[in-house]
Amino acid sequence: MRLAVLGAGAIGPATAALAVSRGHAAVLWSPSGAGTRGLDGILHAEGVLEGTFPVTVAATLEQAFAGADAALLTVPAYAFPVVLPRIAAAIPKDLPLLIAPAASLAPLAVARLRGPGAPVGAMATTPLTGRRLAPDRVRVAAIRAEAEMGALPGPAAPQMAALAEALFGNRWPTVPDALAAAFINANPIAHAALALGNVTRIEKQESWGQYGLMTPAVCRLMEALGAERDALAARFGHSPPSVAENLHRTNGVPHGPLHEMTAAIERGRGSVAGPTSMETRYVTEDVPYGLAFYLAVAAAIGQPMPVTEGTVTVLETLWGRGLRENPLLDGLDLARLPDLLSRG
Repeated sequence: MRLAVLGAGAIGPATAALAVSRGHAAVLWSPSGAGTRGLDGILHAEGVLEGTFPVTVAATLEQAFAGADAALLTVPAYAFPVVLPRIAAAIPKDLPLLIAPAASLAPLAVARLRGPGAPVGAMATTPLTGRRLAPDRVRVAAIRAEAEMGALPGPAAPQMAALAEALFGNRWPTVPDALAAAFINANPIAHAALALGNVTRIEKQESWGQYGLMTPAVCRLMEALGAERDALAARFGHSPPSVAENLHRTNGVPHGPLHEMTAAIERGRGSVAGPTSMETRYVTEDVPYGLAFYLAVAAAIGQPMPVTEGTVTVLETLWGRGLRENPLLDGLDLARLPDLLSRG
């Protein structure tokens, strides 16, 4: 197949290389153009995926979509309000789109902007993890064995899971809808607790290891936030993996008390640097499109989330700004979510 990869940070180019390694063709588009600058048709990969892979660069969305059999969008959630309208205006109606990760009902936002068309895949997370080493070089840290797939409309999930498996080789167990997929990513929970517990280190730009500082106190907050998310998900009939299960899946450490699992990750992986800027995505992205998203959905159905509400309020106070604005939800009747998600 020919895959249009929309987003050229670290994950987009790495995923393009993965698709090419499996016999597909990939074209890479950067919303700003900066991500493809210096990439001259060849992408070098190292880590768990090694080799040299041909990748076409598209200057426009129209070029990216020309002849494509599928598209993958992988940009930070805070870019969605600007990028989604551009994609919805240009994407062919019959072209299936995968969004990784599908935070904050991004598939529903695309469908509302685009109108009726091909299904939108709601990936709970990205097919792999990695980082950009140079304009033409990526390091792939891990290729996920499996991750959940929802879709809009909900019944299209098996179709989108089969498409993703053909492109990337992972398994994609299906979940009922895009909301279930949005609940699965535990980053907003872990990152908010970590930022709150280490705000002075972030503000003073200290060097610190994040897993080693997921102390028992920070982990208690993570567990409380996770419990409230799980209770909200249950109101819609969903059961996302626990925070502990997410840590187990991503890092392979045995199950146990959360702070013991994070300590084991620190021992196994070494020190993984925590953020050193108040502009960290741990707060500026994961609160508006994670925790505050949960609060918006909860408010629509009368579900109390006092720990989540308090955490967002304290983070807003510490960061000196509002952290609840989410244009993806503007004009959306959240009380009608089950019907909207099922029917598209």
